[in-house]
Amino acid sequence: MKKIWISVLLWALCTVLVLAQRQQVDKVIGVVGNYIILQSDVEAQLKLLEGQSQGAPLPDDARWLVFDQLLANALMLAEAEQDSVVVGDIEVQAQLDTRVNQILAYMNNDPKKFKEFYNMSPMEMKDFMRDQMRDQLVQQRMQQQIMSSITITPKEVKTFFNDIPKDSLPYFNSEVELAEIVVKPKINPIEDAKARRMARNLVLQMVEDSVDFAILARKYSDDRASAALGGDLGVQPRGTLVPEFEAAAYQLKPNEISEVVKSEFGYHIIQLINRLGNTINTRHILIRPDITTEDREAAYQYLDSIRNLILNDSISFPQGIANYSEEDFSKTRAGRIMNPMSGEPYFELGDLEPSVYFAIDGLNQGDITKVIEYETRTGDKQFRIVKLLTRTAPHAANLTDDYSKIRTAALESKKGRYIIDWIDSKIADNYIEIKIENLGAEITEARACGALKKWFDANNVRP
Repeated sequence: MKKIWISVLLWALCTVLVLAQRQQVDKVIGVVGNYIILQSDVEAQLKLLEGQSQGAPLPDDARWLVFDQLLANALMLAEAEQDSVVVGDIEVQAQLDTRVNQILAYMNNDPKKFKEFYNMSPMEMKDFMRDQMRDQLVQQRMQQQIMSSITITPKEVKTFFNDIPKDSLPYFNSEVELAEIVVKPKINPIEDAKARRMARNLVLQMVEDSVDFAILARKYSDDRASAALGGDLGVQPRGTLVPEFEAAAYQLKPNEISEVVKSEFGYHIIQLINRLGNTINTRHILIRPDITTEDREAAYQYLDSIRNLILNDSISFPQGIANYSEEDFSKTRAGRIMNPMSGEPYFELGDLEPSVYFAIDGLNQGDITKVIEYETRTGDKQFRIVKLLTRTAPHAANLTDDYSKIRTAALESKKGRYIIDWIDSKIADNYIEIKIENLGAEITEARACGALKKWFDANNVRP
């Protein structure tokens, strides 16, 4: 997850850099159709690259490579406009909510830390980033449309691999493929009733005593990410939230507060902020029943008994997954645990959660771990047993062991070449202007950059 957090933080940091740069310099250096590129855009991207390079010097032509990419992005937007490729306000808002909430979670859901770091509140960040986010989503949709028909054959994969110099083949560390059976502790009736009473009491405070919803959410909600925002879940399309929540939320009028609603996550109190068609913006307070030591021990013993059935050959591991596992995501994938970094069921050892890493240490292929307690991203305590399906030794890439990875790399390479050719073919169809006077004394250097040659050579670029 760390790489994901870093990418989200860099996204927001780039926003602040753009703002700072535009306060200092704001010269138009390029035009593609109705889209302009400012000198400040180039400077901000260079600052971001410097931060990512960790002190390593950037290439001499980094400035012009950035300018080339910004021109290509603008051309993509111009073509999307002609093709009527649009992204709705709801999708833009959902992306903004997701990214800003991820940053808040990284900052322990503290809006004050957020404002100290970015010099703007989460809401101000969303407003400032709205147009940039819309452009990003339009570009993504346009690229998907352009490359939707791109496929790759086994012969092309083999050719791609054979074209890699032998001394440049990637070296893969040891990897493992894992499957799991998960059991979740059951909530006992006493704790369940206590949580429901607490939720009901909060409803009464709001309805009868007019206590502010946001204040109670910040103080009591067990959904800490939304609690920091006064319970605000942002704009969500229908089908995003759990059925029980949506069924109640869509019945509410703006500012109306629901009765207590039970879902798999606990007890919700919902306030509708706004509804537009099949999208809603809601607040909620989540009260989760406590899981006692006895509840956890019962789940542990239950899963341990399943493990013993497998070890004694009474049932197979796949039967255990099908009949007993309570983790729906992995269950639909034959129990395989998916690597969130790659979306594939393979992990380098260093990417494993510590509890799993130490549990499989020393196991042979086909062995099963003892019962492991772990914590989910939402803070739930659950139990799993893990089977070591495969383990590869460190090795240089080869088609036999690494075909899936090589195929992915070959396909991405093909898509990359295709999009470059597509952009080159569209330059002549668009109005393009490079503001030479705003490039300063470095114009000779810019013209010498191979990446920019196609833009300078366009018929409608001023000499």
